[in-house]
Amino acid sequence: MLIVRSVLRGGRALAVGLAMAAAVAAIDLAYAVVGLAGVGRLLNGGSVRLWFGLVSAAILIAIGARTLWIGWRARVGLESADEVVVPSRAFLTAVAATALNPLTIALWTVSFPTAAPAQATSSTADAAAVLFGVALGTLTWYGGFSALVALIRKRVGDRLIRFVDIGSGTGLIAFGGLLGYRTLHDQ
Repeated sequence: MLIVRSVLRGGRALAVGLAMAAAVAAIDLAYAVVGLAGVGRLLNGGSVRLWFGLVSAAILIAIGARTLWIGWRARVGLESADEVVVPSRAFLTAVAATALNPLTIALWTVSFPTAAPAQATSSTADAAAVLFGVALGTLTWYGGFSALVALIRKRVGDRLIRFVDIGSGTGLIAFGGLLGYRTLHDQ
């Protein structure tokens, strides 16, 4: 949702999308390294899980509220030109959203080590090859997706962009609220 929204709104759409793709790839790679090192089991319970869950929920709600606010301001004509997403801001937003997403953490630190080839944990060269594949695969997928959205962007009107802002913001707030609820409920 964030990539679609940011690429549609970004002044330099493709650069915004590629910046976000690089951020997601960097975080996925970092968590894959943590997962292969076996540290993922430490993140799987107790106060660390509670802390990650609550911080993640708060960040998603904040990003969602900001997205809703921008969509509302654009709808009534109050948006200024400097509020349009730029690549550096998009990169930082994607880092925060990806790094604190509990699904990303669980995928790369808990599930990935189980699914990775056995050689990835027994050989440094094999581990490096698998990790290179993770980074390249993530960057290729999100970069290609961003390029597609950037191409479609020229055919999308302002009304649809505002709708995407409002829909994305509402979805992020709902997901953040659900995450916060589940984090507290599971404790």
